[in-house]
Amino acid sequence: MPMGTPKKIKKKQTPEAQFHSSLTLCSKHKDLPTAISLYESAVSQNTRLNHHHFNTLLYLCSNSVADPSIKQLALENGFRMFDHMLSIGVLPNEATITAMARLAAAKGDGDYAFGLVKGMEKYKIFPRLRSYDPALFCFCEKLEAEKAYEVEEHMGMVGVSLEEPEIAALLKVSAETGNGERVYGYLHKLRNAGRCVSESTAKNIEDWFCGGAACEVGEVNWDSVRVKESVLRNGGGWHGQGWIGKGVWDVKRTNVDLSSSQCSSCGERLVCVDLDCAETERFVKSVAALAMEREVKSNFSEFQDWLDKHAEYEAIVDGANIGLYQQNFADGGFSLTQLDAVVKELYNRSGGKWPLVVMHNRRFRGLVENPSHRKLFEEWMGKGILYATPSGSNDDWYWLYAAVKLKCLLVTNDEMRDHIFELLGSSFFLKWKERHQVRYTFAKGNLKLQMPPAYSSVIQESENGSWHVPVADESCQEPGRTWLCFTRQSVSKACGEVSQKLASSQNGGICDNHELRSCTSDSVASHNDKITVVTGKRKERSPSPSHLNISPA
Repeated sequence: MPMGTPKKIKKKQTPEAQFHSSLTLCSKHKDLPTAISLYESAVSQNTRLNHHHFNTLLYLCSNSVADPSIKQLALENGFRMFDHMLSIGVLPNEATITAMARLAAAKGDGDYAFGLVKGMEKYKIFPRLRSYDPALFCFCEKLEAEKAYEVEEHMGMVGVSLEEPEIAALLKVSAETGNGERVYGYLHKLRNAGRCVSESTAKNIEDWFCGGAACEVGEVNWDSVRVKESVLRNGGGWHGQGWIGKGVWDVKRTNVDLSSSQCSSCGERLVCVDLDCAETERFVKSVAALAMEREVKSNFSEFQDWLDKHAEYEAIVDGANIGLYQQNFADGGFSLTQLDAVVKELYNRSGGKWPLVVMHNRRFRGLVENPSHRKLFEEWMGKGILYATPSGSNDDWYWLYAAVKLKCLLVTNDEMRDHIFELLGSSFFLKWKERHQVRYTFAKGNLKLQMPPAYSSVIQESENGSWHVPVADESCQEPGRTWLCFTRQSVSKACGEVSQKLASSQNGGICDNHELRSCTSDSVASHNDKITVVTGKRKERSPSPSHLNISPA
């Protein structure tokens, strides 16, 4: 008989290993009764149980409370296992506390669940959103509003942010207990937390506006000037001054007309929401700080000084992005024709104001050596259209800073996902891009600018107190999206008059097809100053480009 490879003798598993293997199988199949039997057997045999074993058991218990047939089994054994865990000196982690908080909430004991989270500090554990959810939702379901607010406050103290489900639960308990001021606050928190709301959240909001308490909140006489100033200061779309008006609300599901931005129900015109003044200031400082850290400080600070003296631009143009668009073919290079088309289109749309083209000095010098380009560049230099960033710089910092600082449009197809943009985070950036970025295409040589959207699909509060809430759907596309419209019957007439005025002047605005408007409400000085190309090292403006030492080819 030929000799073969001897079979490996399977090593006998230790009791701990056997328990671990069997428990893992129970977890996979969500088999709580078998897991409990395994646990009982392990305890009777003095099998050493570790942190992972207890967490698996508690996870199974907390996940089983939704099944009425084994809920009681899960509760009894879950608390017993937790006590056993602590008694033998196995310390809990965040997952342990969260599982126990879920068990406590399933028992209706929100206080115990919240106490567990507050006690995490003694174990040097940091809670997460899921750690707070059991206590928060338990209090909300039992209409223990003050306790729910206490949970929210504790979350804020440790830096845990609310998301839509938590805000919706707090809004609902506030509505059901008649706390209109809290409802108002949570509507604004929803506005900040995301864009469209889920159908379940939409139903909670509708229930509030249909209820009697909503009819009673609000001021009959309000300071319309202060409200208008707040809207401007907040970037449009909300004022935050409290409930306006009094009386019954008209509650409707409707759509928003894409061309006019008007609500099909009340006629209110929605807006494209910008950063508020405080957010804009923080964003400007953030961009400047990162640029100064990564650029030559003297170069970027000189650009900042120059921009302070030339703040009249309404559009900034990413020159390289446009010049290199669709140039990846055999004879492709840098299309100055495309860049010139964008410059002229922006000039025409703005009613005679030139944009600022930002381009790296190296690229500018290479282009201007071509005699066929020289005349156009001389025209641009005379009109103050071009800023050449210094050698060794990243021109992205310059055009981004200029657009943010001047609160104006930025023409680029750059999705701004590179590492330098990642440094900025997304809190302000995505909202700013939606309001300020202009994309473009060239189809058979014809330029088409894609202006910022006419309105933002976010919760909006108008100057006359109406609310518009976008509801999430599968497509998440306008204009088919459903919007909730909440308008006081007492101000419906005023809204109608406003919408008629808006309809008669709807050709104005940033998203019009024929005219480019500034993104800032500040008055903009006329462009009388004629400047040359400015490089990062330039100390003074000069009437000629001689400092660049450009000689005719």
